[in-house]
Amino acid sequence: MWAKRGTRPRALKQQQFTYTYIYGAICPSTAQAVGLILPSANTACMSLHIDEISKSIPVGRHALIIMDGAGWHQESHNRDNVSILKIPPYSPELNPCEQVWQYIKDKWLKNRSYKDYEDILNVACEAWQNFAADGERVQNLCSRKWAKI
Repeated sequence: MWAKRGTRPRALKQQQFTYTYIYGAICPSTAQAVGLILPSANTACMSLHIDEISKSIPVGRHALIIMDGAGWHQESHNRDNVSILKIPPYSPELNPCEQVWQYIKDKWLKNRSYKDYEDILNVACEAWQNFAADGERVQNLCSRKWAKI
C-alpha cells in the first residue's frame, strides 16, 4: 500500500475467521500449474491434491514434488508417477512455491474483506486461475538453475 510518509493508512481487516486453502503445484519446465481449493490443510486434502497432480502427468513421465515439513506433507503421498522430496527445516528458499504464495497474496488476496465463504472460494479460485494462466510468470517465479534435469 502506498501512503504519504509519516501517515498511517487504513487497510481493510477481516473480522471473521473462515478459511480456505489453495493447494498448488508447478512444473517450471512446462509452465503447467495444477491446483485445488480445499476447506482444510490436512493429510486427506493433500492426498486429493496429489491425486490431481498424478492425473495431470503425461504417461511415461514422473513428478518430483518439493515440500516443506508441514504435518500433512507425508511421504505416504507418493504415487507410481509422483515422489515427494522434503526440504530441510527452515529453508523456504528451497521451495519455489513460497514465492507463488506471496505473489498470489500480494496481487489478489491482501487488504480485502470477504462477504462470506463463497466469496472467499471465488476469489481464491480466480487468484489461482489467473496465476496458472500466466505461463511466463509460472516459469519466472519457479525456475531454479539447480533444479533442472
